[in-house]
Amino acid sequence: MTRTLLVSADQPGAYPSIGEALSVAGDDTVVSVSPGTYHEALFVNDRAVTVVAAQGAGTVTIDASSGAYPTVSCNAGRLELRDLVLKAGDAPVVVADRAKLTMTGCELSAGFGAAIQVAGRSEFTLARCRVTGGRYGLVVEDSDGSVEGCEFTDLSEDGIIVRIGAAPTIRTSTVARCGNRGIYVYQYGKPTIEACDISQTGHAGVVVVHQSAPVLRRCRIRDTRGPAISFARGCHGTVDDCTTENTAQPAIEVAEGATPTIVAGTANKKAAFGADAARAVAPQDTAKVEKLLAELEAMVGLESVKAEVRALIDEIQVNEWRRSAGLPVGAVSHHLIFAGAPGTGKTTVARIYGDLLAALGALPGGAFREVSRRDLVGQYIGHTAEKTAAAFELARGGVLFIDEAYTLSRSSGTGGDFGQEAIDTLVKLMEDHRDEVAVIAAGYTGEMLQFLDANPGLASRFAKTVEFGNYSPEQLVVIVERMAGGDEYLLADGVSEVLREHFGSIERDQNFGNAREARKLFEGVRKTQAQRLRQSGQRPTLDELRTVAVADVRAAIGR
Repeated sequence: MTRTLLVSADQPGAYPSIGEALSVAGDDTVVSVSPGTYHEALFVNDRAVTVVAAQGAGTVTIDASSGAYPTVSCNAGRLELRDLVLKAGDAPVVVADRAKLTMTGCELSAGFGAAIQVAGRSEFTLARCRVTGGRYGLVVEDSDGSVEGCEFTDLSEDGIIVRIGAAPTIRTSTVARCGNRGIYVYQYGKPTIEACDISQTGHAGVVVVHQSAPVLRRCRIRDTRGPAISFARGCHGTVDDCTTENTAQPAIEVAEGATPTIVAGTANKKAAFGADAARAVAPQDTAKVEKLLAELEAMVGLESVKAEVRALIDEIQVNEWRRSAGLPVGAVSHHLIFAGAPGTGKTTVARIYGDLLAALGALPGGAFREVSRRDLVGQYIGHTAEKTAAAFELARGGVLFIDEAYTLSRSSGTGGDFGQEAIDTLVKLMEDHRDEVAVIAAGYTGEMLQFLDANPGLASRFAKTVEFGNYSPEQLVVIVERMAGGDEYLLADGVSEVLREHFGSIERDQNFGNAREARKLFEGVRKTQAQRLRQSGQRPTLDELRTVAVADVRAAIGR
């Protein structure tokens, strides 16, 4: 079980220093640090510990610059650091040896030593960290890990060093203003470097020596005093689709006896590199995405609807992966038309869709706002635009669900052309704020075609029309069974067959209510069961209270 220890210099009952909390911390302990500056060096050995700023990034500084030790040392343990500002003097800031190190959202600076030093077959993950100042930004030897969305700037020597067979993945990170090299790979180093931005180095952008073999893919290297990339004798590797600007010539220097594979590349104007590419990717809650998709899958029927929503989510996810790789992504509309009969789950699916967009980072996350004509259309000229804009604003960050949207078109509803004014206002708002809201217009299939014709730009604002078909009799039975189970009712033998026969006999015209019919029927069944039990003249047993008989169903449907 995770234990949390609070550190605060002035709160009664809290540990006054981080070191004191660590001295009593066991495995899987979280040390939550209150805002302030803590002048100490931390040591974590043979334990699994998390140290986090209790009130977010930038509120906690751990400063060991006046001492001779690294600010944080981890040996043969597992350490996670989140949202901390870490400072060191001549020693490295963070040292990990035979450890598992995770750092997220941290800021590091050193006087002379390396900011981060990982060795001894350690495993590490660095995400959205910033290193400003020090001799080296990151030194990795004989270890594997990942670096994503990080910045290494203003280093007196090298930005990143990879050596002794280390094979980290360095992705969407920025290395700039280094006195010597941007990235130095030697002694059989094998890093993969993707979508990074390397610039303003005193020597080459990337130097490869001592039998090393890096993979550089879609990187931008610019404004270097030496070549963009330099391969020494005996080295190989791959340079794929990288671009160089304003470097010494030749931009890619290959010594005699070096055998790299070089595939020329040209930068797309929309492509992003380095930490800018990482910042373009919104954080995602993958656990929530899976939970929501499971909730969608659990809905009765709607197989084609589920497939459409999954396809939309797949596209959004792949676009986020493209952004994280620095690839350009075209504009994507999240607005949809939900067409079909009532009672087919359009509102429920719209809610799940909005929550999925928020969990994927495609929307900021906000309210689900359901409106109809009366919520958008006013009573005089100018009033409608005001009401529509107000409703739209309340839905910003989430979903604006317009039920029976076809009543807004000129040929529908009442009130002159005020409905048309609402449509015209929506068209502009949907385009101006397409990354901030998902507008879902719902209604009967035929009438929604008229709605889309009401404004020349309206149809183009919606990414897709999703058709909701009627439920089959078997699916309506399942819906009733779920309603009964949710209220702790049991259906007696033969009830499901009677329900199936009933739903199969109902005329499925435009007024057929689908799940609403099932809900209406179940409410009637509960009433007839209640009447039967009340008129029995005795208090019913628990089983009798829970059981719905065939007679109850027949009475409810009038046969």
